Amino acid sequence: MKELEKTESICPVCYQEGKIQKIDAKIIEQNGKIWITKKCKKHGSFKEIYFGDADLYKKWMKYKVDGKDSPDVKTKFFDYPVLYDKHKSQSVLTNLLITNRCNLRCSYCFMNAGASGNVYEPTLDQIRELLIQARNERPMGSKALQITGGEPTMRDDLFEIIRMSKEVGFSHVQVNTNGIKLADSVEYCKRLKDAKVNTIYMSFDGVTKETNSWVEPNKKAIENLRKANLKVVLVPVLIGDKNIHEAGKIVRFALDNMDIVRGVNFQPISFCGRVTKLKDETRDKQRVDYVMMMKELEKEFDGGISRDDFYPVPFVYPISKLIEMLKGETQVEFTAHPGCGGATYLFMENGKPLPVTRFIDVEGLLKFINKESEIKGPFKKIRVASSFLKNIDKFVDYEKAPHGFDLKKLLKDAAIGGSYDSLRGFHYKSLFIGSMWFQDAFNLNIDRLKRCVIHYTTLEGIVPFCAYNGLGIGDRIREKHSISIKEWEKQTGRKMKDDLRKDVPLT
Repeated sequence: MKELEKTESICPVCYQEGKIQKIDAKIIEQNGKIWITKKCKKHGSFKEIYFGDADLYKKWMKYKVDGKDSPDVKTKFFDYPVLYDKHKSQSVLTNLLITNRCNLRCSYCFMNAGASGNVYEPTLDQIRELLIQARNERPMGSKALQITGGEPTMRDDLFEIIRMSKEVGFSHVQVNTNGIKLADSVEYCKRLKDAKVNTIYMSFDGVTKETNSWVEPNKKAIENLRKANLKVVLVPVLIGDKNIHEAGKIVRFALDNMDIVRGVNFQPISFCGRVTKLKDETRDKQRVDYVMMMKELEKEFDGGISRDDFYPVPFVYPISKLIEMLKGETQVEFTAHPGCGGATYLFMENGKPLPVTRFIDVEGLLKFINKESEIKGPFKKIRVASSFLKNIDKFVDYEKAPHGFDLKKLLKDAAIGGSYDSLRGFHYKSLFIGSMWFQDAFNLNIDRLKRCVIHYTTLEGIVPFCAYNGLGIGDRIREKHSISIKEWEKQTGRKMKDDLRKDVPLT
């Protein structure tokens, strides 16, 4: 056993008892894997998988960076102790939860009103305040918004919320949905497109009915989105004893629908919400880490996709630095902890997936971009553009690259214009494959939490994602600002059970 770093965490048993108790923790290497270990004076020692491949972990951790302090992100919640002093990353994506009502009852969901017994549904005036709060976040207002739930399509005023989001200045708006409503109607999808939704973020847990009870409605939703020309990202929650074996087949499905599917963002299960009765053997059986997911992709594509093709979120941080230098103003910075997730891009060539890492020296390219970001003095835009024109092709093996691929053309405008917009051509010709493994009380690393770049805008302030969900802060917020189902039914004249779909399985 080798200790790699010291950090802090919380005791999971104290958490199950309703308390948050901060304790010391260690990241260790043992038998080729990475673990987080911790000890509570009251409840003893704990050990949880962190990375199933020590070499991959060490490769990812090389890219750890500190972002700018974000003073508006909360580090103190209710009567809990302060977990850390300052938040170290700005918001890359803001979550806006507009309802906890849902038309389904997913087995792993803890948030829906039917499970909680209360209805959380902020008013339009409150939602405007929440949007403005996120746009005013320091050091830079959030630009990307995910409208989520519950199931956001349960709200009849969803389109008004989308329009409001654009009015207050969000340039990217995505809707997180199970897709059932989208499967009902092409017109509904077209209305989302007309309201300026940029992307649909749709649950997609498998390609068979055994792993995904709603696979047929999901496919119908994709057909309707294709007719509306509204792009979609598939979001599978991976569970060890349920659907991990279909991870590769999900990617294959996405590749077959690349015209409308822009990516697959895997989310290995995190144990949030009702964990008081969670048994250790159940958690061990269901737990999935990044490496388990990557092994399934390696198996499905016979090495055509591998763990070596994936890089962590902060790997692209030098691009932010370069654009900030060129424009002279704060930019969105991808300074998440490397453990927060990783990704690659796939192109299709001769009927097979081709990871971007197989024809671009991505590490060399990012080192070059990082060096360019440090240029100072007059005419720096021209100097950067000249350097790109002279050097960029050195990082591309055009014999292996997809037909017609031209990195110089893609990046030249970005260097001159100082904008991510010119990289859209890259995104639309490739498929994003990523994974975000959210933390819970069992594997929480506070050093990672303080670098969270996905934040909730709430009626109690701006809260990091893994605190909101993994530490139950969201439960407390929703409970404080909810009404009982009985009161909701009295106010609306409706029955909660009428929200449930009658034409598809509920769980």
